Amino acid sequence: MRMLARLPVTLVTAVALGWGLSLAVDTSGFLASRPYQFAAAALLAIGLIATTRDIVFAELRGRIGTVVLAVTVGVLVKAAVIVLVLLLVQPLPLACVLGIAVAQIDPLAVAAMQRNRLSRRARSILSAWASFDDPITVLLTIYATAVALSLDGQHRPSAFGTGGQRLGDFAVDLLCNAVFAGVAWLLWRGVRRLRGGSADPGGPQPARWRAFAAAVLGWLLLAAVVVVGAALLLILGVAVAGLFVRPDAGRALAHASTGAFHVAAFGLGILLVEGVDVWTGLVLAVAAVVAHAAVSVVIGRGLDRADRAYLAAGQQNGMTAVILALLLDRDFPGVVAVVAPAIVVITAIHFGLNAALDRRFGLLVRPATGAAPTERRMPVAEIRRLRALERAQLAQR
Repeated sequence: MRMLARLPVTLVTAVALGWGLSLAVDTSGFLASRPYQFAAAALLAIGLIATTRDIVFAELRGRIGTVVLAVTVGVLVKAAVIVLVLLLVQPLPLACVLGIAVAQIDPLAVAAMQRNRLSRRARSILSAWASFDDPITVLLTIYATAVALSLDGQHRPSAFGTGGQRLGDFAVDLLCNAVFAGVAWLLWRGVRRLRGGSADPGGPQPARWRAFAAAVLGWLLLAAVVVVGAALLLILGVAVAGLFVRPDAGRALAHASTGAFHVAAFGLGILLVEGVDVWTGLVLAVAAVVAHAAVSVVIGRGLDRADRAYLAAGQQNGMTAVILALLLDRDFPGVVAVVAPAIVVITAIHFGLNAALDRRFGLLVRPATGAAPTERRMPVAEIRRLRALERAQLAQR
């Protein structure tokens, strides 16, 4: 949690460093360079791997309905609502990609909300929603970008490698991604066979050399998925591979994801030298927050009043929106100028709404060990008073 508390400060620093570099050095050819395209695609691949890794299939067996709602209402309908609002201030191609780019929920915001604001059932719903939110949004953006380029009269491959001029281009792209994911699956099966033993901690364990070799090969395979997927722009294949290529990561993958977020923020700062579109960014932010609140009514059916309120206030964008903006800005100049202020406004609204809801409903607390595991809400002021009393008692001992 200490790392999360430092995150906004370090992200602002990364943006400022990128902006300062763009003032000191000519970065006019930055977007068109191959290193930029590869770096942006690699950052997106890392984010997808980190997100899909959080999907626990065993926990989803009883939540298929929630997953269906998350994929349809939580992403598709939500993106459509944002696009319709943006059409008031932007033409169709740009409104389309902007609306989809901010349609997801930042996993860090989900983690923060799950601590002491949502009940167990609400946490379960939000977790299922967030698990499929990022990958579906990315895939939707990839193919919507190709269509948007066609609508804009630009018959060329997008920054994601998808072409929008013929249906056959989509078929070839899907086939390449499927082959890529299939090869990754076969290699992962080989790694699992090398390891041997049982996945159950209580079952027979593999020899140490087997476990070590499998761990190293698993990490090399994961790195190869990111590098090759980014180089060939097989982003769909990366997302699919992330569902099963899962070496024992510990905290390393979380640190890699955080590092990727900072690199993306640095790139965002470089592009901000062209200026920001505050008005369109404000419209985009309000549209995203309102659309999220609207679709949460459907997804949060059956929850109590406090859970529904917190679920409605859950919109916040982060790494995925930033990286998508970096990639989209090549095909649609001005995306970063809109998304950057929109993320700032969405974040401010998110924290403001949740602070107000904390005062209105209080936070969830669990009873002492040994008592019945029933959560109850307590006013924030009362929680602070009890914590201060506990600290005073500890200091006297």
